Amino acid sequence: MTRAELTEKILDIKRENDWTWRHICSEIAGVSEILLVGALLGQMKLVKPLARKAAALFALSAAEQRMLNEVPTRGSPMPPADPLLYRFYELVMVNGPAWKALIEEEFGDGIMSAIDFDMTIEREPNPKGDRVRIAMSGKFLPYKYYGNEQGIPEVGYRED
Repeated sequence: MTRAELTEKILDIKRENDWTWRHICSEIAGVSEILLVGALLGQMKLVKPLARKAAALFALSAAEQRMLNEVPTRGSPMPPADPLLYRFYELVMVNGPAWKALIEEEFGDGIMSAIDFDMTIEREPNPKGDRVRIAMSGKFLPYKYYGNEQGIPEVGYRED
């Protein structure tokens, strides 16, 4: 079985049982819903205790449980074809240069981690139509200035 086939099996079981992602996440728990759903969709790995809980919930084999604990090949072709995913891509294409400039002005020369990272998604009621609220928090990782001489900073934190 491939990881893609396991993902399809999990989705089939979810449909057959009429489960929501919230239900599944409440049954497995232990990490953020985004990480958990991402793992069940094949984009993240589950630590062994959570892989065991997921395997029990979905009645998976021991081999399928071990597959949930393997580091996956992450990502998908770019740009994405799905309209919702494409809008995230569009957000980065249009707003990315401004985000970059503002982050660098505040923090310095570096990046926002996508590994040491938290994200929440919430529904925000609005009389004109409910809104999607997404909050992201990633650790700032300054670039290291290799071969720096005395008096030259080692990393790219903002200089005051």
